[in-house]
Amino acid sequence: MDTEAQHEMRDPSSDTPTGVEEGSRISRCAGLFSGRGTAGRSWLSLRRTGLFGLLCAVFLLLFSTFVLQPFLIPSGSMEPTLRVGDRLLVNKLAYRFGTVPERGDVIVFDGTGSFVQEPARENPVTGLLHGAAAALGLAEPAETDFVKRVVGVGGDRVVCCDKGGRVEVNGRAVDERYVYAGDAPSRVPFDIVVPEGTLWMMGDHRSNSRDSRDHLGEPGGGMVPVERVIGRADWIGWPMGRWSVLEPTEAFREVPRPGSGAHG
Repeated sequence: MDTEAQHEMRDPSSDTPTGVEEGSRISRCAGLFSGRGTAGRSWLSLRRTGLFGLLCAVFLLLFSTFVLQPFLIPSGSMEPTLRVGDRLLVNKLAYRFGTVPERGDVIVFDGTGSFVQEPARENPVTGLLHGAAAALGLAEPAETDFVKRVVGVGGDRVVCCDKGGRVEVNGRAVDERYVYAGDAPSRVPFDIVVPEGTLWMMGDHRSNSRDSRDHLGEPGGGMVPVERVIGRADWIGWPMGRWSVLEPTEAFREVPRPGSGAHG
């Protein structure tokens, strides 16, 4: 037998047993999905990053829903206190434990039934995405959400205007220093008593604000139910140059309790 010829005809690749070669391929594939290979590690890292991002987004949405919500100011109705583009930090715990809104508080509320009678219909998916973006302060708030100042609480008689052109609450004239320079306290005369459980709301830029005055003849009379309050605006968080705490006003300090019959 010509052993030399047999050696020349052998395939060098046959030196590696078939089982070993298949095992090596399987091992490489397993490494790809288990993370042992370079591609596997990249995929695993990407997956972990995505999961971490999702968890962060869920946490922020929950925090915004129940504790502190960014709120983008879309109009100038609260100037000079708030400017277009400011991002408020709305304290949602302010009225959760028996505390109620007080005169002078700047609050965010759902105006459905008071400022907006029939909310516009929108695509559910679009609405969900917009709501999530608004909850993070990345988009304008829903058309039913408003930010105004509490001028009257349940039982108050609010009148405009007295002989000096000022708003009166329970017979006491209010020195509203927060009102936009050059604005009258109101060009619309009114004399109302705020029902219990509701609020009389007005913007600081009186000539540029659609507030309770504009809804006097509508169902609800422009009164905002306390249960519709979303939270109190306590801070301006953005832009950096506007960062500040919204300090309580002293304008209503001398206002007597409803029904006391006091006059100023």
